[in-house]
Amino acid sequence: MNHCQLLNTTTDAHLPSDFTTSHHIHILVRKGEMRFSDGRNSFVSKKDDLVIWQMSNTIQEITYSADFEADFLIVTGEFLSQYNPEMVWASKGFVFIRTCPSFHLDDESLRLIKGDFDLFRSRQGSESPFRRDVLGRVLQIFLYDLWTVYQHGLAKMETSDRTAQLFLKFLGLVQSNVRTEREVAFYADALCITSKYLSEISRSVTGLPASQWIGFYAPYELVALLDDNSKTLSEIAELMAFSSPAAFSTYTKKLLGKTPSEYRQR
Repeated sequence: MNHCQLLNTTTDAHLPSDFTTSHHIHILVRKGEMRFSDGRNSFVSKKDDLVIWQMSNTIQEITYSADFEADFLIVTGEFLSQYNPEMVWASKGFVFIRTCPSFHLDDESLRLIKGDFDLFRSRQGSESPFRRDVLGRVLQIFLYDLWTVYQHGLAKMETSDRTAQLFLKFLGLVQSNVRTEREVAFYADALCITSKYLSEISRSVTGLPASQWIGFYAPYELVALLDDNSKTLSEIAELMAFSSPAAFSTYTKKLLGKTPSEYRQR
């Protein structure tokens, strides 16, 4: 497996969607357009847009125009964790990208990202025994430039090392438990803090309450289960710890705008 590699849709005969389950993907659109959904919102990305698909996102309904071309950087989670240069900005960036996976680059931002991609391209073919570490350092430069690109959105997120780490632990717990646990109190207890303090942490890092982050993750799990036609609706209700099919139906209607049956008939 390539831990970190820059590809082009034309010269390398690969599309970004070939790697959604194995890598984080950073896409610089050169021409044409790409459409996708993150399970909640739909996006259209065009020339000079930067798109970032994190592995934790549910990316679906991906389509490309006939003339679509893009450079895209794929990075494994392990490689990104090893060479992540800064905790606070990384947590802010995680949140920003999750809520805004596609954004347009101005001239200066485009110059930065193109320069980083050119550097990846020139270094990834090296036979040096230090190739991995060299690419890791290039990735660090790219991440610093990336945070610079969306610093205006991130500037509103005040945090500290402790709050950043607690918030990331909270997100990890939500991702692992949201099928059956959808109350803030459960996650606060797991982190040995109060619900009030957890909400303060969430607001300081993201501007959103902890309950809303639980609400972000829950639809991804729900949609994944509903898309699995091997499971009956009763089985899904049980997997998500609902007391009755009626409660499950009401919850699904609230999150997706459709009952479970209507969703499967869409």
